[in-house]
Amino acid sequence: MLSDLKRIIEQISRDKGIEKHLLVETIEEAVRSAARKKFGSRRDMEVQYNEELGEVEIFQFRMVVEKVEDEQTEVSLEEASSLDPGVKLHDEIGTKMENISELGRIAAQSAKQVIIQKMKDAELDVIYDMYKDRKGEIVNGIVQRFERGNMIINLGRTDAILPHGEQIPKRSFRQGDRIRALLLDVRQSAREQQLVLSRTNNDFLSKLFEMEVPEIAEGIVRVMGVSREPGFRAKIAVSSSESDVDPVGACVGMKGSRVQNVVQELQGERIDIVPWSPDPAKYVSSAMAPAEVSMVLVDEDKKSLLVVVPDDQLSLAIGRQGQNVRLASKLMGWNIDVKSESRYAKLEEEGYRSLLNIEGIDEAVADILYDAGFRAVSDLKGLNIKELEGMEGIKPERAAKLAEAIENYMESAEAAAPVTEAIEAVEESEPAEITKKSVADKVRIYELAKEAGMKSTDLADKLIKLGYDIKGYNSSVDETTAAKIRDEVLGS
Repeated sequence: MLSDLKRIIEQISRDKGIEKHLLVETIEEAVRSAARKKFGSRRDMEVQYNEELGEVEIFQFRMVVEKVEDEQTEVSLEEASSLDPGVKLHDEIGTKMENISELGRIAAQSAKQVIIQKMKDAELDVIYDMYKDRKGEIVNGIVQRFERGNMIINLGRTDAILPHGEQIPKRSFRQGDRIRALLLDVRQSAREQQLVLSRTNNDFLSKLFEMEVPEIAEGIVRVMGVSREPGFRAKIAVSSSESDVDPVGACVGMKGSRVQNVVQELQGERIDIVPWSPDPAKYVSSAMAPAEVSMVLVDEDKKSLLVVVPDDQLSLAIGRQGQNVRLASKLMGWNIDVKSESRYAKLEEEGYRSLLNIEGIDEAVADILYDAGFRAVSDLKGLNIKELEGMEGIKPERAAKLAEAIENYMESAEAAAPVTEAIEAVEESEPAEITKKSVADKVRIYELAKEAGMKSTDLADKLIKLGYDIKGYNSSVDETTAAKIRDEVLGS
């Protein structure tokens, strides 16, 4: 095993990139371990690699005694004198073990295993140091083999794994094919593949454009966002730091050459390049391409957008199985709701919206009622179960629940009528003419509303619109009543 050791060390160092001193230390430790197993663990031994001879030397050190009681740590004066005539009792003498083959086959095999393991550990460290700073870069390799759906990619110095979940679906490679992928992770582990690749990660698309578009590499054009459904479609948002550089045009390239190179690498994945904007309305109008956008309503607090499109653009805006709007939503990080112009117009009708106030009536049911001629909640008075069951799209069990919900709503509306009248009476007063009577009216409104089962939030909205602040008029209501109204109504 240890013959031609010098040549083996030099070859491994050259091929694996492992420093010679690490290999030497590994071999010395392995031989020391094997020697202890063979000759005893109490024996004081020193292992050294002789580079000139290209071999490992083992020296054992023993105490010179008259009578040997422990052959692992002691040597007789007679034997020691034959090795060194000047030796004396109680001296320590070192002797070289001339034949390493004395270790025996089993001990030598153990040493070999230790050497192999140590070399692997050293190689892992070398690979980790080589790639740890390249995480997030694109690497080139050759498809080596397939293991349970995963691809093993040869990068030259080492192999990497392209997990099944990081592969573009329905796109095949064969053994020996050249492949590019993003270096997703670098692990310092011997149990699993050190280098993990990805072709589905958003950064893979960004890095491909960086390789194809000099303006991105130079920092003039920036990639502001990416959303992908790998293998099918992607959207990438770009912006420019210079007004005379069109970011979309730079990414598309002359006659589409740059984007086509990326598409070819992704094996046909369709890519939409859109201009980024800090204005959500303008940004979403670009992100929804190729669909045209008529109007955008922005809710900054909820980070949601209502996008209105022409009726003939609705299917294009939504995309196959919702893909277009889903990608636009991921790109922006906002919730996007798409409506056609006719649907939005209907939702804006006060009568249609009143239908949605009834519990259990969603837009689907509201559409059925609206198309049947019930254009407002007031039209529903007297509507019975049989009429509901006769409407296409409403099942008998739902018809019963709807009829009950409509009846309950009508009763609540009738009970709340005095509240409405009282509010209208108070509204006739000018804010500057607030009197004790108007404050008392507000208290009465509150009491009527509670009797009618009216929601406190609804009442609060109505009272706040009047411009009154109950806290300022305690002269006509006691502290407890004022606090109650303030907390339960205006504070709702």
